[in-house]
Amino acid sequence: MIVYSACPCCNGVDISKVLSAADHTVSNETFEIWQCNVCTARFTQNVPDKNEIEKYYKSENYISHSDTKQGFINSLYHFVRKRTLNGKRKLVEKYTKLSIGKILDIGAGTGAFLQVMQKSEWEVTGLEPDETARENAKKLYGLSLQPSEELFNLKAETFDAITLWHVLEHVHELHEYMEQLKKLLKLTGCLFIAIPNYACYDEKIYKEFWAGYDVPRHLYHFSPTSITQLLLQHGLQLKEIKPMWYDSFYVSMLSEKYKTGKNNFLNACWNGYVSNWKALFNKERCSSIIYIVTQ
Repeated sequence: MIVYSACPCCNGVDISKVLSAADHTVSNETFEIWQCNVCTARFTQNVPDKNEIEKYYKSENYISHSDTKQGFINSLYHFVRKRTLNGKRKLVEKYTKLSIGKILDIGAGTGAFLQVMQKSEWEVTGLEPDETARENAKKLYGLSLQPSEELFNLKAETFDAITLWHVLEHVHELHEYMEQLKKLLKLTGCLFIAIPNYACYDEKIYKEFWAGYDVPRHLYHFSPTSITQLLLQHGLQLKEIKPMWYDSFYVSMLSEKYKTGKNNFLNACWNGYVSNWKALFNKERCSSIIYIVTQ
């Protein structure tokens, strides 16, 4: 168990508890979420360490590993994913200014995104900590993903693009990862980090039931301010942010179920819509954000 006496993102000591949230996916245990009043990052307190966290991912409902389509929400996830995978490819190609290159996807899950990139003739490398997910990637797409610890064995200045789609919030060695990402990226390359944004409107609605917290698997809970400061610590520059409009609906559906015990589709859709409307003129209020980063 990890007990923080300082912020794990900026090392500030002005930290305090803001709420408690339950693990609705695996254990039903309750975890505290604290906030740094220096950089605004939030983090899960008394969180399982790297050796203990694995059991909190052992669920057939954990879609990133199992690729399950059981249940309405998981079926909806797959429908939306089909629409967004090519959008991610286009985003990578736009900001790298390449139609073919070398890409590293960290936390590749079952490999759906890398399959899209490989079909577009990109040279792909994927890292994934979960053995079941790696096996599914092999069965589904013929992809040979490597364990996540191989990150530190990859050659420097190799990749035109490095992607982390909802991954950074799971990483115990936060600063070591940031340094290694910078090392692996070509000088002209781009880093794409997608993460939930607790400074969104749907968090204000659901609070401790907000699915974006996903304790204890999410170790950190970023705001645009905190992620910008984290990047600056490692000599990286935020080039642009892109909203992930679908996430507000998906997160609201999960949050509604956590809060009421029911799949209240209409209420969730309304809350997702209102959240996106409030973020329409301020992308820093979107439920999830893609941060496009350069050196």
